Amino acid sequence: MKRILEEQAIREYVLALFRLPRGERLHEVASCSVWTPHARCHTAGTLYTTDCYLCFSSREEGSCTLLIPLSEVLSIEKAESTSLLPHPVIVSVRSKKAFQLIDLHDRDELVENLNARLRSLQWKQAMFRGKKDSKRSMRSPTPYYTFYYDTGQSDEEEIEEQVLRNTVNSEALMTAFHQNQPGTNGNKSAEEVKQRLWDDHFSEFGRGVTMFRTDKTQRLVAMGIPESLRGELWMTLSDASSELEAHPGYYSGLVQKSMGQISLTTDEIERDLHRSLPDHPAFQNPTGIAALRRVLTAYAHRNPKIGYCQSMNILASVLLLYAKEEEAFWLLVAVCELMLPDYFNRRVIGAQVDQSVFEELIRERLPELAEHVPDLSTLSSVSLSWFLTLFLSVLPFHSAVCVVDCFFFHGIKAIFQLGLAALDANAEALSACTDDGQALMILSSFLEQKFGDLTVRQIERLRCRHRILVLQAHEDTTKENALRLVTPDVSISPENLADVYDLFKTEHFVSLYWGDSSSAAAAEKAAWRYGDSGHSYMERQYHLDRAQFKSLYGLLAPWPGSSQHADTVANRTFTLLDHNCDNLVTFREFAGWLDTLYCEELNEKVRLLYRLHIPPALTESEDDPSLMKSPLVSTNRPLFVNLPSDVEGEVKDYQEQLKQMLKDLVKQREKDVEKPLPLMNQREFIQFCKTLYSMFHGDLVENDLFQAIATVTSLVLQIGEVEHRRHSSEGSEVSAEQTPEDARSSSSDSDWTVSYAQILASLLTEQALVNFFEKPVDLCAKISEANQKQYEQRAGLLTLQQGR
Repeated sequence: MKRILEEQAIREYVLALFRLPRGERLHEVASCSVWTPHARCHTAGTLYTTDCYLCFSSREEGSCTLLIPLSEVLSIEKAESTSLLPHPVIVSVRSKKAFQLIDLHDRDELVENLNARLRSLQWKQAMFRGKKDSKRSMRSPTPYYTFYYDTGQSDEEEIEEQVLRNTVNSEALMTAFHQNQPGTNGNKSAEEVKQRLWDDHFSEFGRGVTMFRTDKTQRLVAMGIPESLRGELWMTLSDASSELEAHPGYYSGLVQKSMGQISLTTDEIERDLHRSLPDHPAFQNPTGIAALRRVLTAYAHRNPKIGYCQSMNILASVLLLYAKEEEAFWLLVAVCELMLPDYFNRRVIGAQVDQSVFEELIRERLPELAEHVPDLSTLSSVSLSWFLTLFLSVLPFHSAVCVVDCFFFHGIKAIFQLGLAALDANAEALSACTDDGQALMILSSFLEQKFGDLTVRQIERLRCRHRILVLQAHEDTTKENALRLVTPDVSISPENLADVYDLFKTEHFVSLYWGDSSSAAAAEKAAWRYGDSGHSYMERQYHLDRAQFKSLYGLLAPWPGSSQHADTVANRTFTLLDHNCDNLVTFREFAGWLDTLYCEELNEKVRLLYRLHIPPALTESEDDPSLMKSPLVSTNRPLFVNLPSDVEGEVKDYQEQLKQMLKDLVKQREKDVEKPLPLMNQREFIQFCKTLYSMFHGDLVENDLFQAIATVTSLVLQIGEVEHRRHSSEGSEVSAEQTPEDARSSSSDSDWTVSYAQILASLLTEQALVNFFEKPVDLCAKISEANQKQYEQRAGLLTLQQGR
């Protein structure tokens, strides 16, 4: 376990240091030295290899880093080993450069593995390009539009707006809206100086993704990237350029699919479009607004789990100013999914984790401030916007863009450093603050790297610790809310109910990780698909599909009986509890079922058993519990019908009827206890008896119970026969006056049936049965036993899977 946790920590560190996609797997970690032409020597460090990248970091973090996407690599070859160049490897890339690595132990195996991954990647790229080319040949070219900027207003604004909505911009907005940019009253000479410095840097350290990133690169970034190079370098430093190249036409396709769709997300985007940098001329114009709309809507379409969150509009606006529209989209992808993971989701877990990390860094690096401000949550409420908007919402525009430059070079470390520097510079004033409003005034327009010894490794270590704390706090809150929702409806003690909740949640997760992942994933997907089904968000936190429920049923049911029939009853129970037919059971439904078995009176337990043996729980095909083979029409039961495949015209009406029926059933669910239950026919009663016999199997007084149920069965059969004969005699008196259709209806009405009241009264005549149903069962002991078995079952399944 320790080894696994250490490997996971290294992987998280590498992903954060090089801003790699979250799905990348770490394969090899090897000490080596890389020839650095700018230093005229080999630089010692560590090589990290993942699915699609070669990454190098010098021993001193940040002194020299190198990122080589495998998509850029032409070949990886071994060279002849000498005393000066031991175990060398040459990596050639498409930009006509080659990188030399030496001192690689296990070189042969490393090169073999790298070449295998390189061949696999090249094959996938060739297949992808082949499919794209064949698709292009089968259809007419998609029209592309190039913007010709005109800030004047047209007489036909609606037509212009419609064209702009679907037109992909081919230039950065700053090229057309530069002259009025706040904060750049034009020191062109400074921009020219920075441009020359970067040109010199490119000639010495290389250009593009495979550029060496050194202390000199860091100093140039801190000076502020020249506007002419800002978009290019943001793409390079974030590696968004690799994603753009790997997905040609992806963004324009998303624009075509997403534009024109209306949803809650698009409404939120429309509301915030004109709040994004409202003082900048680019966003006082339909061109800029349309570009921002396309980028945000396309991203929401790409990643519906995030969709759109406030502050994304500000970030996307700045990206559009300096990068082409398609580049801005991929930069937004890099920020939301790689550089700030879990920041822009429903619970902003990532931002909350980093606020906890920030608080710990304040205590560690600014102890005097922490002593004067014991409740650091006040500062966190202020600093949250720094992290979500990368200081764009609190600094003057020119300074804030420089912060974004540093963010793309250093990652989140730059935001931590600037935040600490801002607090340190104003520690005295902050100590006297009495509210958040005063704390907001602490920022000034400076960008000093005062806490330069802060490293990515340290931040990732703190993130790992605080992520667990933040997630646990969320879980505790979710559990408290779920228990508060369920407790008024059940008689289970709060302690036992909390333990049942833990079992329920654990079954959800162990099935997800150890069991059939496809069923668990389907359940997860279905839960959000049916998000408007009337259940609250809290009720949908955890849920069980049929397989998961059956597993937990076997652990907690007080009368397990024989395994074969117990599985059948578990199936029926799931169908009964699945009120809204989404193939999921919520914790509230599960707790209600368990409460009936352990805490209710005898008559309620028998009522539950009775309902398990009539539709919808009992179907004509136990193999397919969701449907019945033939219609079963009753005024008291829901309608189950197999719709013929050729009746397409009636499908819509049929679906509407079912929806209305489900709504009516939900409304009447609370009244079901008071309503008389439907009658049970002979087939259903036989199934009821089978269940009772199965429940008694293995009981200490098994023989007495079998004898008692035989007596009750005989008595109920006689009652049903008497009713059947009475209906038959009454029907014969009017049979002469009936049509054939009426005769069939009369025959159906006179079938053998018994009621719930008759079965309950018959069971009460046998004391052995009364004792069985009234015998208390220790739920606490059952839960303890279930906890042990739950992991034993999954561990056994895992062993079988590994042995295959």
